[in-house]
Amino acid sequence: MEKIGKIFRDSLVKNIKTNVQEKKSTFLLSYTAVSSKQMDSLRKNMKTKGAKVFVSKNRLAQIALKELEQENFANSITSQTAFIWSNEDAAAVSKSLVDFAKEIKGAVVQGGILDGAFLSKEQVQKLAALPPREVLLAQLLQTILSPITQLAGVLNAKSKDLLSILKQLSEKKGGKDG
Repeated sequence: MEKIGKIFRDSLVKNIKTNVQEKKSTFLLSYTAVSSKQMDSLRKNMKTKGAKVFVSKNRLAQIALKELEQENFANSITSQTAFIWSNEDAAAVSKSLVDFAKEIKGAVVQGGILDGAFLSKEQVQKLAALPPREVLLAQLLQTILSPITQLAGVLNAKSKDLLSILKQLSEKKGGKDG
């Protein structure tokens, strides 16, 4: 018969593995000397971004990540550890985390997993520097539409030129006949 402590630890490891596998993005935050008020603020902020904060024991987090073959991620675990899971905009979540780590002296973003790929601290910083998803989509749309807009402008200008020439020709002919 298994002991209750082992059953509980196994369920925590399973919870970590499930969320890392099922969520689009996972970030790891190490922290020391962070007050419960500050962590509560982080939780509320992450909730508005569609993310969830889960604090884990280091050993259990390392076991879960090693079972998922995320050795880089497992080795980056130091001090107290919080997982941040989300299926929403990873850039917005990472930006909030990086801002939190800048404000709070004892918090450090250790890395992340985005669509199954490991992200280093530096890559998470770069992800946080990206504009929000809506802005990127607007820029993409502008890039796609730009040639079409330019073509329409050229065609419009050429048709105006043609109309101008026809008008001048008509006036010229009209002036000779009258």
